[in-house]
Amino acid sequence: MNKSHAAYESHLVVRNHSMTPMGDWQPRFSGLALIWVASGAGYYLRSSSNQELPTGTLLVAGSVPFGQIRASQLGGVAIQYYEVIPARLNDLMTIVEQKALQAHLNQIESLPRIYPPGSPMACRMETLVAGRAGIMQRLEMVRLAMEICQPGGEKEVFPETTADATQRLETFLKQTPVGELLEMNFNDLARLTHCTSRHLSRLFQRQFGMSFNDKRSELRLARAVELLVHSELKVLDVALESGFKSLSQFNQVFVRQFGLSPGRWRDRNAVVIQEPPGGKDKKCVGMPAAGLVFKMNTAVGSTEREQANPRKMSLQGG
Repeated sequence: MNKSHAAYESHLVVRNHSMTPMGDWQPRFSGLALIWVASGAGYYLRSSSNQELPTGTLLVAGSVPFGQIRASQLGGVAIQYYEVIPARLNDLMTIVEQKALQAHLNQIESLPRIYPPGSPMACRMETLVAGRAGIMQRLEMVRLAMEICQPGGEKEVFPETTADATQRLETFLKQTPVGELLEMNFNDLARLTHCTSRHLSRLFQRQFGMSFNDKRSELRLARAVELLVHSELKVLDVALESGFKSLSQFNQVFVRQFGLSPGRWRDRNAVVIQEPPGGKDKKCVGMPAAGLVFKMNTAVGSTEREQANPRKMSLQGG
């Protein structure tokens, strides 16, 4: 029993490795290694290319030459990893299964692979390393490794170019409802678009001519005015529904943008709708002609982008 446990400890165990800023790590593996970036950011350096590794990235490597991981100059990196060696899975697999797994490893030509933060494989790795050590964790280690080895396991590989990162951001903003963006913080956006915070900040500024926080503030104002126009919610409820943390914060931002408090703005733009005889006239908020139109301009073609000014949230009167 102790001998078997020792065999597992040699490979099916979560290990930790830390690097100081600009520190390097160049490990050697005998089987399949699953490496998770627990905190910080770094780069995976190979002779052919370099790949950014933000927090939450899963890197899968084999016994082939690995290259090295280098921590960012801005901070260190904490790594958690484990290794699966098929020949040492005697108590979990039959000889035939061991050979089949080893054959899969030998046939995988796309190692190392990189799975972005938030992807199913990376999320499962995060859950796995946070779990309690024991037989269930070891079984999940083997299961995750085998699924990665199966055909199709390469589908989540992290794109490498800045153009791809820009496309991911634009696609995400096209597909994500504004209501979700209102509740999102910058770290959430970085994780969901598979970018480091620093890289995403540059991309966002380039795409929109402003920071994410400024754009989110505009989105919240747009939502607030929609509610002031089309609902009878109290101003406090409008503020909370629009993502503002307090009424005072909402009032401050609104006055800075429109020169009036939300309540006064609503009163000033109210019109009286005449009801049929016997009915009661009621007041609602309206704007001249077609009313207000809000839009978030996301992706534009490269030619249009070269000609356009930095894109901003627009408030257009009809």
